[in-house]
Amino acid sequence: MDRKLKDRVVADDDIPEMTAADFRRARPMREVMPDVVEAFKRGPGRPKSPAPKERVSLRLDAKVLTAYKSTGPGWQKRIADTLAREAPKAKRRRLKAR
Repeated sequence: MDRKLKDRVVADDDIPEMTAADFRRARPMREVMPDVVEAFKRGPGRPKSPAPKERVSLRLDAKVLTAYKSTGPGWQKRIADTLAREAPKAKRRRLKAR
């Protein structure tokens, strides 16, 4: 046997062969571990968000960007929160200007 292959082979001397009785006692995985089967059906990663965020390109003044970044991790969310908080006010101002 090739040396590289021999290094990867795991000895299974302590694992007994399955008997006919073992096979008769075996149950489908969906009966024994339904939650695991469901996890496989969902696939990898997080579930899809019902309201996903949109990627946009936004040009900000360097001072504004530096100020937000200096507050540490989560600065992008803080910018989004500020914009969300101010958006209704901007809409009201625009309606008053008409």
